[in-house]
Amino acid sequence: MPYTNLVYLLLVIIILATRGVPDEPQLALGPALLLFALKAALFAGFSHYSFRRPGPFKAAAYFATQQRLSILAIISFAFDIYLLDAQYYFAKLPAAAALPSLVPYAGVALFLSYLLVVWNRARPSYCRIFQAQHPPLAFIAANLKLNLVILLPWLLITLLADLLALTTFGPFKQLLASPWGEPLVIICFFLLLLFVFPWLATRLWDCRPLPDGPLRRRLEDLCRSHRVRFQDIMLWPLFEGRLLTAGVMGITRHFRYLLITPALLQALDDDELEAVIAHEIGHVRHHHLPIYFLFFVGFGLFAHLASLPFLIMLLDSGLLERAMAFSGKSPLAIINLAGTLALLALVIIYFRFLFGFFMRNFERQADLYALEAVGRAEPLIRVFEKIAWLGGKIRDLPSWHHFSIGQRIDYLAASDENPGLINKHHRKVRLSLVLFLLLLGSAAFTLWQLPGELGEEEAKARLVETIIQEKIRLEPDNPDWPSLLGDLHYLRGQYPEAIAAYEQSLLLAPHQPEILNNLAWLLLTAEDPAVHDYPRALELAREAVRLDPNPHILDTLATAWWQMGDREKAVAAARAALEAADPLERRYYQQQLQRFQRDELPRPARKEEEPRP
Repeated sequence: MPYTNLVYLLLVIIILATRGVPDEPQLALGPALLLFALKAALFAGFSHYSFRRPGPFKAAAYFATQQRLSILAIISFAFDIYLLDAQYYFAKLPAAAALPSLVPYAGVALFLSYLLVVWNRARPSYCRIFQAQHPPLAFIAANLKLNLVILLPWLLITLLADLLALTTFGPFKQLLASPWGEPLVIICFFLLLLFVFPWLATRLWDCRPLPDGPLRRRLEDLCRSHRVRFQDIMLWPLFEGRLLTAGVMGITRHFRYLLITPALLQALDDDELEAVIAHEIGHVRHHHLPIYFLFFVGFGLFAHLASLPFLIMLLDSGLLERAMAFSGKSPLAIINLAGTLALLALVIIYFRFLFGFFMRNFERQADLYALEAVGRAEPLIRVFEKIAWLGGKIRDLPSWHHFSIGQRIDYLAASDENPGLINKHHRKVRLSLVLFLLLLGSAAFTLWQLPGELGEEEAKARLVETIIQEKIRLEPDNPDWPSLLGDLHYLRGQYPEAIAAYEQSLLLAPHQPEILNNLAWLLLTAEDPAVHDYPRALELAREAVRLDPNPHILDTLATAWWQMGDREKAVAAARAALEAADPLERRYYQQQLQRFQRDELPRPARKEEEPRP
C-alpha cells in the first residue's frame, strides 16, 4: 500500500506543480463552490456505496475498491485544480504571498480530505476482513501518517525554497543568484534529508526500540553474522502493530533501521523470524535502497528529456490548432495542460511498470538471500502462508510491486529444489540494472549536450512561436495568428516584436477591441520605457472602449488618461470599470480608482504628445 500511495501522491504533486496559480478564476466563487459541493457529495456518496454493508468480503476486493476510490479522488482533485481553480483561492490564504509553499500545502490537504472520506468508509470492511479492532480516529491517523511520511521530503524541500527566497544574508543571496546556486542548495538539502529521513519517519510512525532481552540480542547477532549493522531495531506500530510485516529504512548504518510489527513477532517462531530478518538483510546486502533512490533521479531525467520531443510532436500534429479552436485557450495554456497529462502518463508507466519490475525482482532477490542464509525454504514459506492466511486469505492477491505470495512460495520451493534458479535470477537482475544504467546514462548525456539556454519554458515559447509563424504563412489573412504571436512576444518581454504583431493583426481586422486593448496596455505599462507611447495608447483605448466597454478595457483607458495627466477623465473611466466589474474583481478596480484619486499625477504630456484626432 505505501508504494501505491507513493505513485498517487506523485501524481498530486505534479498536478499542483504544473497548474500554477491562475491570474483569475474561470468561474465566479458562487458557481465554483456549488460545483465543488455537488462533486464532494457525489464522491462521498460513491465511497459510501462502494463500502456499503456487507461490503467487500475478501482482501483482494477490499484493496481493489480502495484503489478505485483513490484514483477517483485524484480525478476529483484534478477537477478542483484545473476547472475550479482551487489554487487561486489558496493563494488568498494569510502569509501565502511570503510563503508560496502554503498554496501547494493547501492543495495536498484538499486531496487528503478526499482520502479521509475513503478511509472513514473503508474502516468497517477492513476490520471485518482482517479481524481487527481499529477505532475510527486511530484508523484514519494510521493512514494519514503513512501518507505524511511519503510527503515529508517534498514538504520540507518546498518550504526550504521559500525560506531561501526570504534570506537576507548577503553571501548566501549571491550564491542563490548564481545559475547553479539554488539547485545546489536544494540538492545538498535533499542529500541530507536522504540520510536523516529514516530517523524522522520512525518518529512520525511512533516506532519504539525493541526492548533489550534474548530476542533483541539474537537478532543483533544474526545481523552481525551477515555483516549488516542497524542504528536500531524498532517495533513498528503500523495499524496499531497488527499488520504482519517488517521493513528496512536507510542507506547507511548510522541512519538505517530495522522495523518489525508486534503482530509479526507474535505470529512467528524462531526459525521463521530468522528467515524474515534474513530477507530484510538481503535488501541491504544487494544495495536495493540506494538503487531505489537512483530510480527517482532517473525519473527526473527521463521526464525532462521527454518533454521536448513531446512538445514537438504536439505542435507538428495539428492537435494544438484544434484544441485552441475548441477551448478558446492560449497555446501556452494548452501546451501546459497537455504536458501535464503526458507527465502523469509517464509517472504511471515509469513507476507501475519499470520501477514495479525492479521492485518485484528485488523482493525475490531478498527471498533468495533468506533461502541461502537459512539453508532451506521451509521457514520463509511458512511465514508467507501465515501472512496469507492471517491477512485475509490473500495468497493469490496480485500486486504491481510484489509477486503474489503464491508466486513467491512457488519460486522459493523451486529454488530449494534447483539452486541454479538462484544465480539465474541474480543474472537477470544484474542485466536489467545494466540496461537501466545505460539508459539513464544516455539520458544524462543527452541532457548535458543540449544547449544551456534551451530551458523548458524557453523551449515552449520558441516552439509556439515557430508554429504560429507557420500558421501566419499558411493563413496570411487570419488576424488571430498575429494577435497570438503578439501575446507570446509580450509575455517574453519582446515589446517591439509584440507591437509589430499586434499592428499586423489590426491591419487585417481593425475593429478588434481585445487587440486594441492589448496594444494600448503594452504602450502604457511595458517595462522598457523606450516603447511607451501614451498618446497612441489613449487613441487605441478609446476605440476599444467604443467597441466593447468591458471593465479591463475601461481600466486601460483610465490608465491612458492618467498617463496623459487628466485626473478627472482617469477617475471617471476607473469608476465606470468598477461599476461594471464582477464581484470577484472589484477589489482590483477599487484600488485603481483610489490610486487615480489619491496619487500625484505623472509628468503632463508635452504639446506635441497630444492624442491624434
